[in-house]
Amino acid sequence: MGALTVESISKTFDTVRAVDGISLSVPEGQIYGMLGPNGAGKTTTIRMILGIFEPDSGSIRYGENGGPPPPDRVGYLPEERGLYTKMRVLDVLTFLGEIKSMSRSEARDKGRFWLDRFEMSEWADRPVEQLSKGMQQKIQFIGTVLHNPDLLILDEPFNGLDPINTALIKDVMLELKEAGKTLIFSTHQMEEAERLCEKICLIHKGQKVLEGGVAEVKARHGRNRVVMSFHGDDGFLKDETLVKRADNYGQYVEVELQEGADPQVLLRRALDGAQIQRFEVAAPSLREIFILSVGREEDAE
Repeated sequence: MGALTVESISKTFDTVRAVDGISLSVPEGQIYGMLGPNGAGKTTTIRMILGIFEPDSGSIRYGENGGPPPPDRVGYLPEERGLYTKMRVLDVLTFLGEIKSMSRSEARDKGRFWLDRFEMSEWADRPVEQLSKGMQQKIQFIGTVLHNPDLLILDEPFNGLDPINTALIKDVMLELKEAGKTLIFSTHQMEEAERLCEKICLIHKGQKVLEGGVAEVKARHGRNRVVMSFHGDDGFLKDETLVKRADNYGQYVEVELQEGADPQVLLRRALDGAQIQRFEVAAPSLREIFILSVGREEDAE
């Protein structure tokens, strides 16, 4: 259907600048991560993309014709649940399909298909209020994909899900991407985004901190991290000429090296008094990159 381009959009509520000049470039057929802590401006940005809010300034173009994406071709999973709890599960899905221009019979057939896929067929005729929070999250996800949209916007899709159902949602997301769909994945869980997204944008206090391909962003921040496991003397971790910070997680230690420090020098120092089980030079995680980027922004204020 097309790529999404957001140029310098802003939104103010009373005296609060929720979004401040954000620009995004979302490629067609990819999973794009919109990352940042709660309150960063992600949801307000999403609502402007959807046309729920009008931006105070800036523009949004989707596909060849420009303008906001057509509502019938978008699937939106909000962070907060919005199901009709007194309705039966299949009736809710049928209603959600009908408001996206599906016929009643098609919506019911697709609803049954997805309930079977998510192992929830036995719940089809039960009221939504009888479902657990995790089950309601799965129903909301089904309602998002039911009409086969070209653009999916998923705001914290793994909320309330156990590891098995998280994996199920991930599998469906990857299948949708392989089918050529464009997905915007909004989350504050950097680890999930690092595993799923090809391109990301980090947002903080309503502003874009950085944007780019995951591999590109990580390469840009260097390979000054070491992950290691050892037994013995940890005195080498206190050498401030080599080690900027060391985080001990019990089973392993993450070491941030000083700028220009050689990991091999650290390894030689460690071998003087410790037995090394693991020593891996790695690029920083997205979580570390975000902390570093936000820290630099705040230092500049």
